Amino acid sequence: MSNTIQPRLTQVFRFVRCNYTDGVAELVYVFDDGDELIERIRFPNAPAVPVARVAAFDAALKLLHLIAGISYYKAGVPPQIEVADGPLDDATAELLDALYLHGLAEFAYRNGLDLRGRIAFPRHDAETTTSSRDAAAPAVGMLNLRKRTLVPIGGGKDSLVAVEAIKAIGGEATAVWVGNSALIAACAERTGLPMLNIQRELAPGLFELNRLGAWNGHIPVTAVNSAILAVAAVLYGYDSIAFANERSASAATLEYDGQQVNHQWSKSYAFEQLLGNWLHTHVASDLDYCSLLRPYSELSITRAFAKLTSYFDVFSSCNRNFRLLGPKPADRWCGQCPKCHFVFLALAPFLPKPRLLSIFGRNLLDDESQAAGFDALLEYQDHKPFECVGEGAEARAAMYALSQRPEWQEDALVTRFRSEILPQLDASLLALEPWLEPSPEQRVPVRLQPALKTIG
Repeated sequence: MSNTIQPRLTQVFRFVRCNYTDGVAELVYVFDDGDELIERIRFPNAPAVPVARVAAFDAALKLLHLIAGISYYKAGVPPQIEVADGPLDDATAELLDALYLHGLAEFAYRNGLDLRGRIAFPRHDAETTTSSRDAAAPAVGMLNLRKRTLVPIGGGKDSLVAVEAIKAIGGEATAVWVGNSALIAACAERTGLPMLNIQRELAPGLFELNRLGAWNGHIPVTAVNSAILAVAAVLYGYDSIAFANERSASAATLEYDGQQVNHQWSKSYAFEQLLGNWLHTHVASDLDYCSLLRPYSELSITRAFAKLTSYFDVFSSCNRNFRLLGPKPADRWCGQCPKCHFVFLALAPFLPKPRLLSIFGRNLLDDESQAAGFDALLEYQDHKPFECVGEGAEARAAMYALSQRPEWQEDALVTRFRSEILPQLDASLLALEPWLEPSPEQRVPVRLQPALKTIG
């Protein structure tokens, strides 16, 4: 960077501008008076934005600019936020305040920071006249978007369950993903759906800020991808975006100093409601954002996935796999991380043991060196891992179910569970069946609700 700054000493984070030309969105940010940080989002084979959708597209693009800024803001977490376009209406400011506070809660916890009272997006003054306040908080109508769904593919079991549920009701859908993962591309191709691969190019200056000592850590990437897909829905013409976030995603990882810290906050029902409502009032009343799997626990979803045998050789939920093994990984499961531990444990009650071992290439529950990892899943002498895994109570229910089955009882960690952990638990709280019942909590649009009946 030509104008060298110390990111942790910056005072202002500025949202400078955003623009869109020929399938490329540019999002521009600045710390203090430093160099511009320019991120680019590339939408392939993008059509011209229809005149009737220009206002909606601009609103979605502006929100993308504001949400994607979280990747840069966290480098310095300065005390002041400025938006070049001027102050925001209350609903937009409240969405962003919540996202930056809760979406960065894990980042703050790990870095010993407290962001409460620090994040305040500029909003219209309370004394603003009624007419200008109304202008700042738009009420939008329908865009008559085509009745089809963008289904984000992450390479794991959940999005594939969502895909098959929509296919089961004859719904029109497109498999979409952001980035270059060959594994995700293979999963998307296996669905048989039309595919849309969007590229996100982070500002090169962010890596220079990291070199200069920027704060670093987890960001709510699902929120960024959601905002990208809102732009895509308007651009290409889709009336719904259906993620595959389960109800367990709403459960906090831990509580620290009076604040709930949830690794999955941008997958939670709270965020789903905030963004879904915002899109209805600021972009299009007929653009729905939801999670198709919201009523279901992780165990319920793994039960459904256990029937989808055609995906067993292509799916992977292993985050280390995505980070470390490159575009054509030789082994889709590292067997060591919390995601591998949880998916193995959650699938075990619903698959024949030999089939499960063939997927992972080993028996993770017969390896004493994995005890600490499974203890964390069970919330035994540790908190739930900072990963997208199910609740401790459902992990305990899965382990209890295995402890009652002869084919698993001799495995090292199941034996340990029976002798050491189970005597400390209330067996009446360990039944598997309650986790297989759907919750009424969801905001799936009427058009897609028949798909829910195909999952449970």
